[in-house]
Amino acid sequence: MYTSRGSLLALGALTSTLLLAACGSEPEVGNQAVKPVRTAAAPPKPMGLPVKAETVRVGAVIDEVTAVGSLLAEESVIIRPEIDGRIASLNFREGQSVKRGQRLLSLDSSEYEAQLAAVKAELRTEQQRHQRAKELHEQKFITKEALDVQAGAVDRLEARVKEAQVRVDKTVMRAPFSGIVGLREVSPGAYVKAGDDIVILENLDSIKVDFRIPEVYLAKVGREQLVTLRLDAFPDEEFEGRVYAVHPVVDEETRTVLLRARVENRGFRLKPGMFARVALTMSTRPNAITVPEQALWPQGRDNFVYKVVDGKAMLTKVELGNRRPGEVEIKQGLVPGDVVVTEGQIKLRDGAPVMVMGAPPASEQSTAQDGGSQSG
Repeated sequence: MYTSRGSLLALGALTSTLLLAACGSEPEVGNQAVKPVRTAAAPPKPMGLPVKAETVRVGAVIDEVTAVGSLLAEESVIIRPEIDGRIASLNFREGQSVKRGQRLLSLDSSEYEAQLAAVKAELRTEQQRHQRAKELHEQKFITKEALDVQAGAVDRLEARVKEAQVRVDKTVMRAPFSGIVGLREVSPGAYVKAGDDIVILENLDSIKVDFRIPEVYLAKVGREQLVTLRLDAFPDEEFEGRVYAVHPVVDEETRTVLLRARVENRGFRLKPGMFARVALTMSTRPNAITVPEQALWPQGRDNFVYKVVDGKAMLTKVELGNRRPGEVEIKQGLVPGDVVVTEGQIKLRDGAPVMVMGAPPASEQSTAQDGGSQSG
């Protein structure tokens, strides 16, 4: 009986101890509290330095040279009379489109026609004399020299007739090419002298643009190269043209070469004399890699970027190409799909763990990828 009672008491004490432990109380053994054994928590996973990063961009990059230029008409001429005379009629309206050969004005031709008639009369007389001289020469009444003198007189008068006819023809002025006439400088009835300005005629079907570039680019310039024009009159538009002529001489003072391009002029919106900003395309790379300018991390003469690989920042040397506002081309060092750090490089070192701000956690990315695979 004594042994069984002792065993029961020991079992009750053990049960009480376990109940106290389950309730969070510290059981007492003798006069001392027994502390429960606790499992140590796992240390938090170290987090990388916060940075901002972007995927490299792939697109067309254009090498171009910029310059300023002036617009010229495809053809331009000031209509001026070659002889003196009074204007009999003006056969155009200001701003009118005219065709090649169309009459523009007429001078009073009465004086010149009278001179032509007089010379023709003299010519008929000399021709008759020449005919009688030939008959006399055949009958041996005059020498061959006398006949030749009479033939020379006929030739001179024929030349004078042609001269008088030219003056009569010059009283009518015609358009040398199709175009648009400007504002006239004279009125009907005005007496003009040879060389006086009458009106300007311009062909605006296409527009020429003259501009200069440094001589260092001369080897890369040729016919049919693309040019892009921007004008203050049309700030939201660009006009494209092609180089068609390169001046054969380099300016000694500025060391620049003059180029001329032709631009199609739909609607005659472009006017001669307008100022233009010209961009000459030297080359185009359709699949070039570019990064934001702030991604560069210069060290001495070399340029680097921090590339994010498996959550770490890898210092990568790059070769730069063309620069544009806010971005720079990378010729070597990066490939499409690479991610580069754009902010936060100052605290980074090669191989340091990073946390890209704004990117979803790795667990969320895995879940999204798994869900996408299942849905597919």
